[in-house]
Amino acid sequence: MSHSHPQSSPQLSRRALLALGGAGALSTIAWPSWAADGARPGAVRAPKLTSGDRQIINQLRPENAIEHLTHLTEGIGQRYSGTPQEKAAADYIAGVLDSYGYDVQLQEFTVPDRRVGELSGPALDTSIAWGVGSAARAAQDTTVRGTLTVAPSGSLADLPPDLRGQILMRVVTVTEDITPLAVAAAARGAEAVIATRVDAAYPRQASAFAPTLTADVGIPVVGVGQVQKHALLTALSRGPVTLSLTTVQYLSPTSQNVLARRAGKKGGPPSRSRQEVMLCAHYDSVIGARGANDDGSGTVLCLELARTMRNLPTSSDLSFSLWGSEEVGLVGSRLYARGLDAAQKARLAGVFNNDMVGTSWDPAEKYWVLDYFGESNPVNAQVLAAGERLGYRAQMSDVTPRGSSDHQSFSEVGVHSGNFSWRGVETPALLEPEYHSADDTIAANISVERLTISMEIQGAAALALARS
Repeated sequence: MSHSHPQSSPQLSRRALLALGGAGALSTIAWPSWAADGARPGAVRAPKLTSGDRQIINQLRPENAIEHLTHLTEGIGQRYSGTPQEKAAADYIAGVLDSYGYDVQLQEFTVPDRRVGELSGPALDTSIAWGVGSAARAAQDTTVRGTLTVAPSGSLADLPPDLRGQILMRVVTVTEDITPLAVAAAARGAEAVIATRVDAAYPRQASAFAPTLTADVGIPVVGVGQVQKHALLTALSRGPVTLSLTTVQYLSPTSQNVLARRAGKKGGPPSRSRQEVMLCAHYDSVIGARGANDDGSGTVLCLELARTMRNLPTSSDLSFSLWGSEEVGLVGSRLYARGLDAAQKARLAGVFNNDMVGTSWDPAEKYWVLDYFGESNPVNAQVLAAGERLGYRAQMSDVTPRGSSDHQSFSEVGVHSGNFSWRGVETPALLEPEYHSADDTIAANISVERLTISMEIQGAAALALARS
């Protein structure tokens, strides 16, 4: 979906956003054109804005968010927990927030060892991500090259006797242990083995993964996702495919939270005597995904609202927190939330978590208002009120119980929080096909319309709470 939403059309288009494939691609995007008082695409009526709403809406620049998203997803790419790419993203985010005048800190923490890989080759589709998981009991810190070959079956009897110079891919139709095939392939001279998973039921797509081996294997063994698997098969159908595969092991790596604050209108540094309102998102991604919607969209929402709100007077201190290692168990946000003392929790008036706020998947027509316990609180009340003022309440859910994102970390310690996301109408479990997939890219899975509407709702709601 995109940023183009003519006022004459009340519906969200699939993708006014054109493909972002290289330098200068931002010039191809049609940006939103609605006036502050004009009906948004999909809204039931024109908005009824407060002065605070206008301060947010008049200053928002969606193109800034897309520029940040382009850097995170195309410039850096996959941002898996504990990798240099995750650190590069944290440093970029910290630099942006520092340039806006916030007091910025990095909170570092150790995470388990990470093993990842990267496929490359002239025949590969460069529009998708090619990060893969690397099996712990296979070869690490190496680069191999070979010709892609598909195993005839899972039977060792069908395996060619000479696999020298070949990278063997096993395409499965049922779940199976890749170990026997990998051991045999290594013995027959294969350069590497690529494992696959059975295709998931629509709309899900199987993610990239680190295969589990029951024996040591002396060559790389990696796991591709569903989109990568089919892209490899498509390339192979056109002719021979030469691949390079690099595996890397990171021992005792670190991840980091990016924490930015600015004082309320009383002046001076953030004070324990004032309340604090937080907007947050996670900036890491899963293996094999650039994470444009999950959760690059929430990250750039926070960055653009930080710019928009930096000079707006508020009674409360204002903070923006970007969490590392969310995808491996809410690690960063739990570390932070569980480290708050009683006084810090008491002054935290609310946490607005934004996870997947820009998908272009057509069925994701509902803006979900999620609370870990399914209870009303000041955060979701302000979001629903902002949606009502913008004419969007009919497209928003009531408060619905669901965790599985960083708001849960705060609910667990008694801090009011909520998570907000565009998802399928029937249930918040209905996520777009690009979720945790190699095609979670700006071109394939970002609606600038929905991202902008999310920024308006969140900015209006957070500002109202910070001024209450």
